[in-house]
Amino acid sequence: MSEKQYDAIIIGAGIIGNSIAYEMALKGYKTLNVDKLSGSGYGSTAGSCAIIRLYYSSPEGVALAREGYYYWLDWPRYLNVSDPDGMAYYKNTGAMVFKSEVNNNLVNITESLDKLGVGYLDLSPEDVKKYLPNPDLRAYHPQKLMDDPEFGKPTGEKINGAVYVPESGYVSDPKLSTHNVEMAARNVGSDFLFNAEVIDVLKKDGRVSGVALKDGTFIKAPVVVNVAGPHSYLINRMAGVEDQMNIKTRALRVEVAHVPSPEGVDWENTGTITSDSDTGVYTRPEVGNHFLIGSEEPKCDPLEYVDPDNYNLDFTDQARTQVLRQAMRLPNLPVPNKDQGLVDLYDVSDDWYPIYDKSSLPGFYLAIGTSGNQYKNAPVVGSFLTELIQYCESGNDHDTDPLQYQMKYLDYTLNIGFFSRNREINKDSSFSVIG
Repeated sequence: MSEKQYDAIIIGAGIIGNSIAYEMALKGYKTLNVDKLSGSGYGSTAGSCAIIRLYYSSPEGVALAREGYYYWLDWPRYLNVSDPDGMAYYKNTGAMVFKSEVNNNLVNITESLDKLGVGYLDLSPEDVKKYLPNPDLRAYHPQKLMDDPEFGKPTGEKINGAVYVPESGYVSDPKLSTHNVEMAARNVGSDFLFNAEVIDVLKKDGRVSGVALKDGTFIKAPVVVNVAGPHSYLINRMAGVEDQMNIKTRALRVEVAHVPSPEGVDWENTGTITSDSDTGVYTRPEVGNHFLIGSEEPKCDPLEYVDPDNYNLDFTDQARTQVLRQAMRLPNLPVPNKDQGLVDLYDVSDDWYPIYDKSSLPGFYLAIGTSGNQYKNAPVVGSFLTELIQYCESGNDHDTDPLQYQMKYLDYTLNIGFFSRNREINKDSSFSVIG
């Protein structure tokens, strides 16, 4: 039985966990990331669509995404390291967000974009044709399941238009980007331990004191950060903090489909991200001249919460439903007989907004409930979680006097209390991957 000592243990080596390690190490902490898988980004990060977009349903969400955007533009200089496996890169595509009753015709989103000075175009239905190949611009909301006899039938003559945000795109390889951050963190003194499963969160004298691993190893630290993705609620139970949280998290099974572009369309190089709440799907260009098609969780679709260690890895009708919904908008879209894409998990909070916070156990911190939309924000989260830890460990009470984080790129102060575990459910949320 062995025992080691660190300043901070970070449970999870996904994009957010590694970003926290890097930022903490830059501030002088000796950190250790512990992950049950065999490498960085092998969990839900690997299945991320890695979309970098600025539209959220709250000003705080827009501000966080806007700040994160600049880190990705400045990726090699930010990390200050050369990864022998190569460096991930950001590809700008623009993003077109459709107006509908679901998103209040984007009134809240455009107000938030205006507040942050994010440029965009307000598109009429006719303007949308400039961004999509031969689209069907009829309305289809509200969405239905495939076995509904009204599935695929238009409900209105025309959509309400869209907003186009040119400063949007995606990162080439989410798993590689996570390895990039690991290399940067190692370069400034962080350690990583893989194939290591946490089975208990240790406590002493009323605060966290480390973790116990399945192989019998005890690792001591006065700070532990839960960044365990879909397993985060299990770690919270080990720590005994879940019952003291007003907002909780669960693992949600999701399917993402890949389909070829319509014949003669170079979507990989000329396509844009789309968010279409009228048809209930989002898309982005995918390698191989494909469309990547995910769900925006319309009300008719069941949400399948699962055991993160035991769930169905096969496609169901959900992936095919998403493809057919996209084909409503693009009638020339090929619909393959065999489903392609991936099945993975989101770590979903009750209101689909993340929890970035302390916990009721002193020294135990939370970066969870990322709900499929926080990949883009990882570098910023690393920065303010580090400040939050310093703030709380210096004796400040974040619950009553929340940390006010001054952003690096934006002239904006973010109230980190917005992401509290004890907040009331945010009724302005989309209650979907859109956030």
